[in-house]
Amino acid sequence: MNDTPQDAVPQEVKGQPGADHGGSLLPTSKTGERKIEHVRLCLNEEVGGSGITTGFEHYRFRHNALPELDFNNISLRTVFLERQLRTPLLISSMTGGSAATGAINARLAEAAERRGWALGVGSVRAAVERSELASSFRVRDNAPSIPVIANIGAVQLSYGFGVEECRRAVEIVGADYLVLHLNGLQEVFQPEGNTGFASLLSQIEQVCRRLEIPVGVKEVGWGIDGETAARLYNAGAAFIDVAGAGGTSWSQVEKFRSTDPVRRAAAEAFADWGIPTAECIAEVRAVSPNGALIGSGGLKHGVDAAKALALGADLAGFGRNLLGPAVHSEEALDAALAQIELELRTAMFGIGVSDLAALRGTSRLVRR
Repeated sequence: MNDTPQDAVPQEVKGQPGADHGGSLLPTSKTGERKIEHVRLCLNEEVGGSGITTGFEHYRFRHNALPELDFNNISLRTVFLERQLRTPLLISSMTGGSAATGAINARLAEAAERRGWALGVGSVRAAVERSELASSFRVRDNAPSIPVIANIGAVQLSYGFGVEECRRAVEIVGADYLVLHLNGLQEVFQPEGNTGFASLLSQIEQVCRRLEIPVGVKEVGWGIDGETAARLYNAGAAFIDVAGAGGTSWSQVEKFRSTDPVRRAAAEAFADWGIPTAECIAEVRAVSPNGALIGSGGLKHGVDAAKALALGADLAGFGRNLLGPAVHSEEALDAALAQIELELRTAMFGIGVSDLAALRGTSRLVRR
């Protein structure tokens, strides 16, 4: 493995002072500047919600002392929306929109390709609006064989975006799927936020029905409940990513960005807002036994991934806890992904299941 130098990720992302890149790596749009600021805050501030957890701690696996299987024969292979994957794991949508954050996307793409993870990119809105930013999202050259998910904020459908803009986002990324993200509370607290969420479901349905590739819907850290998921599946969503509470709280991220004392104080009241990830997965699977489902939101390790899969998720997504390794080095990121895979395999070995079909719905996951 050829290690990418740490300097491949610019200092303005790492949050270190004194960086001068001759202007070539500086963002060229306010959206790009915001994305760099988001990355800095996620790396350097406490942006997790307080008083709320993922809910995975309420579940435990009953150990099987006699698993009757060879650890080396445990398989993580799966199929998601007719695509073969070597693992049931996803690098969740995080960033893009500038040359600096594009370096992170490139490193994530290379690691996902090596290890057989699916990959999501951050909101492609900036590149749709400004073509010179497209390269920061163009990950297909670095990830030629894995499923890649493009990403647009669903609320942009209320501000001039339509099927053509979504199609352009997919083309920029070279994506297999598109996900529309729901981030209402973030938009409220974001200084430049868009809060026109009225009549959004019908616009989501239009994109789902008309786009040539599967379109899914995700939250960004407050969760999707069963009732909402049913409405989205009925509107044509090909998959749901619950992105539940217990990880990054974007109201807290925006609190750190805000210079408005009223908004900063109000954001603090929402530090414990959201639906725990484990609860979301169970609810959505209950209303749709066969709908494609991604479980993300605060997953910390492969045991959390095993619980998410056992509760009914088809893929388990990891976000902010991979950001630090991705900024540090290629080797650090590869080690982080390898550790999660080892933890997942070990959890499967510990309950005596050799593949994901046996893990899903196992009777050895019990509520405490």
